[in-house]
Amino acid sequence: MANVSAAVDELRSAVVGRAREVELIVAALDTGRHVLLEGPPGTGKSTVLRAVAGVYGLGLVFVEGNAELTPARLTGVFDPAQVISQGYDPAIFVDGPLVDALRRGALLYVEEINRIPEETLNLLITVMSEGELHIPRLGRVAADARFRLVAAMNPFDAVGTARISSAIYDRICRIAMGYQPEDEECAIVVREAPDAAPVLTARAVRAVRASRVHPDVRIGASVRGAIDLVLIAGRLAELRGLPPTDVEVGLDAALTALGGRIRVHEGADSDPEDIIRALWAAACRDDGGAEDGPGKA
Repeated sequence: MANVSAAVDELRSAVVGRAREVELIVAALDTGRHVLLEGPPGTGKSTVLRAVAGVYGLGLVFVEGNAELTPARLTGVFDPAQVISQGYDPAIFVDGPLVDALRRGALLYVEEINRIPEETLNLLITVMSEGELHIPRLGRVAADARFRLVAAMNPFDAVGTARISSAIYDRICRIAMGYQPEDEECAIVVREAPDAAPVLTARAVRAVRASRVHPDVRIGASVRGAIDLVLIAGRLAELRGLPPTDVEVGLDAALTALGGRIRVHEGADSDPEDIIRALWAAACRDDGGAEDGPGKA
């Protein structure tokens, strides 16, 4: 990786905000380090990484971390049908995502690394430590000099996850990515839904941000919820012949976009729909729109 300053400048124009995180990621990758991006969903981890790969002209290999990600699925296998006739010939080995990234010098992006079985994680430890992998009957696969591992995890989700061992943390550089400021989240929504009414965008962002600090909510909505909300509201308004800033249109869009994203604490008196109604009413009051009714903006 070269021309670091020029790359950072290009990334700043490609990504909304995240100037500090972009600099940290580029600095770590440029010095040959592997990176762990830690933060809740919807904080732009994959967006930033795609931009980095694009700027540097690197391949990007995605791996979804889950309990079914066995070592064989990560590294690859010999084609069983051809093994019968040809034996364990290296030419019939089908590369898995890890071997593919090693050979091509790509970025291997492992999502939800804390959901991966321990025996699979051990492969990644070897690759990070030695820059190579030994596969039975295939032999040594050396990492191209451009290969980097970038992992991501949500530290706030405990369902189906396991603690990351100190052996992983000792070989990887951690970069925390929290939610962005309100103005940056508004800019993200505008980029994804440029035709949305500014009032609607502001309300959507206020509602999702408020969901993250509501006392009955365990996990709030990300900026993706705000994007979906304004897109749905825009189309719903067309169907009903109403302005997209109509409060009832926005409420129905909010219930649809946020209903599955909000996780309520066990034992809480409110359900997600009650909370969304309250959040939307508050978001509308903040700009004086609480009195908007059908057909009013």
